[in-house]
Amino acid sequence: MTEGEFPAASADRPRDSGELVTDPGSTESGTIERRSPLDAVHRAAGASFTDFAGWQMPVRYSSDLAEHHAVRTSSGIFDLSHMGEIILLGPGSAAALDFALAGRLSAIEIGQAKYSLLLAEDGGIIDDLVVYRTGEDRYMVVANASNAAVVADELRSRADGFDTFVSDESDDIALIALQGPDARAVLQETPGFGVDDGPGNDVDDFLANLESLRYYRAFAATFEGEPVLVARTGYTGEDGFELYIAPDRAPRLWEALRETGGARVVPAGLASRDTLRLEAGMPLYGHELSRDILPVQAGLGRVVALTKEGDFVGRAAIEQGPAVDAPVLVGLAAEGRRAARADYEVYDGEGADAARVGIVTSGALSPTLGHPVAMAFVAPAAAELGRELYVDVRGTRVPASVVALPFYKRPA
Repeated sequence: MTEGEFPAASADRPRDSGELVTDPGSTESGTIERRSPLDAVHRAAGASFTDFAGWQMPVRYSSDLAEHHAVRTSSGIFDLSHMGEIILLGPGSAAALDFALAGRLSAIEIGQAKYSLLLAEDGGIIDDLVVYRTGEDRYMVVANASNAAVVADELRSRADGFDTFVSDESDDIALIALQGPDARAVLQETPGFGVDDGPGNDVDDFLANLESLRYYRAFAATFEGEPVLVARTGYTGEDGFELYIAPDRAPRLWEALRETGGARVVPAGLASRDTLRLEAGMPLYGHELSRDILPVQAGLGRVVALTKEGDFVGRAAIEQGPAVDAPVLVGLAAEGRRAARADYEVYDGEGADAARVGIVTSGALSPTLGHPVAMAFVAPAAAELGRELYVDVRGTRVPASVVALPFYKRPA
C-alpha cells in the first residue's frame, strides 16, 4: 500500500459505494439515485433523506438544533461519501496541479492538505477543493459532490502533457467526518485503529500520530486492518477529523465510533452541517461560490497564488480583477428571530424608495448565537463594516448590520 492509497472493495466483499439504484417510489419516472455505502445505517437510525447532487443523503436524524448543538458541545458524525475524490499519480502531478488550480500545490508536504480553487479561464470558480499530498508523487483532490465529474474532467484535460495519471476514485472511497470538541478523544478510545508500517499494527503509533496531527494535516493508518486516511480537517468551525476508507468498511467504522462515543457521538445530517458552516463563515458552492464569482469577491483572494511561477488556468482574468462595481461577500447580523434566506434582497434603506444593493446567499437563525445571520453579495459601497442595511424578509424590511466573518469562532 502506498501512502494514502485506498484499494477497491475486495473481491470477496460486495462493492456498494456510489451504487446506482432506482428509487422504488420513482420507477414510473425512471429517477436514478445514488446511495451512500452507509445508506442502510442511516435508514436504521430513522434518518430523513434529501436529494443532494443526485445522492440520497440524510438531512437529519432527530432535530436540526440537537444535531447542531451536539457538534458545538460534544461531537457529531457525518456521512460525506457523496464527495468526489480524484487521484493524481506520477512525477508531474505537482506541476499539473500548479497549472490546473489557483494555489501552489507543489509547496505542500507529504501528509499536508491545502484548500484551493478550480477556476475557469475567465476567473470564475468552478469548484472549491481540498488537496492532500499522500505520497511523493501522489495527490488526492476532494471535490464537492455536485461538481465531482466536472472536476475530474477538468483535471484530466489540464493534466494533458504533464507526467501524471488522473483517476476518479470517488466510487472506491467513503468519507466519514467526526466533528466537535470530543472528536479527538473518541478517536483515541475507539479500538481497531493502528499504523501498518511493519509486521504489527501499532496502536501506540496511531495514538502518537493523532496527538501530533496539526490542522490541515493527514496520516495513513488502518482500521481493523483496512487502510484509512485520517485527516484533521472539517467544515463546521469545530476541531475534527475526516476519515477516508474503502466503502465496504465504512459501516463498521461508523458503528465503532458510535459504540465508543455513546452519547458523545450524535449522527448529524446535511441541515445541521449547513448551519454549522454558515456560522463559521464557510462558503458553499452554488451559494457563495459560482462561475460568475471571482475569488476576491468571495473573500478568497488569498487562496490564489499569483506569486507562483508559470501560468495557471484563470491567471490573466484574476490579474485583471473584477469590475469596480462587482459585488462583494459580507456577513450580516440582525436582531430578533426573522432570518434572511438565500435569494432575499438587500436594500440600503427601509423605505419604498430605497435602492437594492445586494442579495442574500445563505441565511439562518443561528442556533449557537441566538440571532439571525446571513452572508450576502452587496455593492462595494454598501460593504463597510457596521453599515446598516435592510433585508426584505417576506415583505418586511428587517435591519441587519454588516459584520466581519466568521460569525462564530470555537473557543481557544
